[in-house]
Amino acid sequence: METEIPAIFKARETILPERFTFHSSRMRMKKVTKEELEAMDAMSLKCALELSDAQVDVMGYACLVAIMSMGRGYHCVSEVNLHQETVANGFPTPIVTSAGALINGLNVLGAKTVSVITPYMRPLTDMVVDYIEHQGFKVKESIALEIPDNLEVAAQNPLNLLDIYKQLDLTGVDVLVASACVQMPSLEAIDQIEQEIGIPVTSAAVCTTYEMMKKLGIEAKSTIGGALLKGNY
Repeated sequence: METEIPAIFKARETILPERFTFHSSRMRMKKVTKEELEAMDAMSLKCALELSDAQVDVMGYACLVAIMSMGRGYHCVSEVNLHQETVANGFPTPIVTSAGALINGLNVLGAKTVSVITPYMRPLTDMVVDYIEHQGFKVKESIALEIPDNLEVAAQNPLNLLDIYKQLDLTGVDVLVASACVQMPSLEAIDQIEQEIGIPVTSAAVCTTYEMMKKLGIEAKSTIGGALLKGNY
């Protein structure tokens, strides 16, 4: 998220007048396990408080699987809790979670059936699939790359997705989620895959960026990031 979301906003600066700065506070995690994810999520309120001191205009909670590992629909709970931290600190701030943003992005794109690529171990991937399906979508297929180390996830070459997605049968699929994880880079591949398959391609990071732009009250558009950021929504 710390690389792809700024990249999309910076690309937007080449076509539209608004300018942006980026600020972050980090929750600790090394291995992508349910236990570490829960411990990490517990740090989120402290992070929201720290960023609220900077009086940022919107906050994005990065870790999609941390939210989804806390139970179905938890993004709604998390967004309220994080917002309350900013209210208590005297600067009420819109909150976007990548989990909630992905669900919203799929709705905006009119998806009913999707396929998903994740870097997670299969049990976490199945949990993500269950979470998405609980929100009203059918997940036709999912690929779990089964990479447990968080830094290794971030080190993946996004262009590998140009081959990985070909393992999927996309018949009847409305949207391909090329990365359901904001840690696994996919931005360089999204527009290219979209051109190849002729249906919208998105990611957790792209959907988070879209939602942040909406919360900022600006046009949700950039030069990269697939169908969701073409300015049609």
